[in-house]
Amino acid sequence: MIAARGLAFALHVLSAVVWVGGMFFAYLCLRPSVGDLAAMQRAALWSRVLGRFFGWVLIAVPTLLLTGLWMSDWLADADLHIHLMLGLGVTMMLLFLHVYFAPFRRLRRAVAAGDAGASARAIGQIRKLVAVNLALGLCVVLDATAGKYLLAYSMQSLAGGH
Repeated sequence: MIAARGLAFALHVLSAVVWVGGMFFAYLCLRPSVGDLAAMQRAALWSRVLGRFFGWVLIAVPTLLLTGLWMSDWLADADLHIHLMLGLGVTMMLLFLHVYFAPFRRLRRAVAAGDAGASARAIGQIRKLVAVNLALGLCVVLDATAGKYLLAYSMQSLAGGH
């Protein structure tokens, strides 16, 4: 059982690293670097990059959900920070699915049609939603790494202890 829990934890963390790290890279490294490209070159690049990245996210999302629920014993007696992580994670998953099935599809169609305006609109919408998801993802990382300790400190402070 310990080995299974260790494997689940490793898959959970690796999936989070792939997803949140990929968003960090795309938003803070790649996005500022492609500004000099012509509109359709930029759109084609984003379509290809996001297509590859989203393939990995489509693996990471169910892996995160299933390993997270399994490790928390399906939320039986889970701490508040686990519920917070789950709530933020599910919100991120829903945002991702929206991005994947709406603006990303529009981007792919616009690139195929050579429509620079529609491509730019889709990229702009994706950019805004990825910014929200990246912020949520970083909050989840903080909760996952320090939430247990911050919650214990907060409860102790509320009780009058230090």
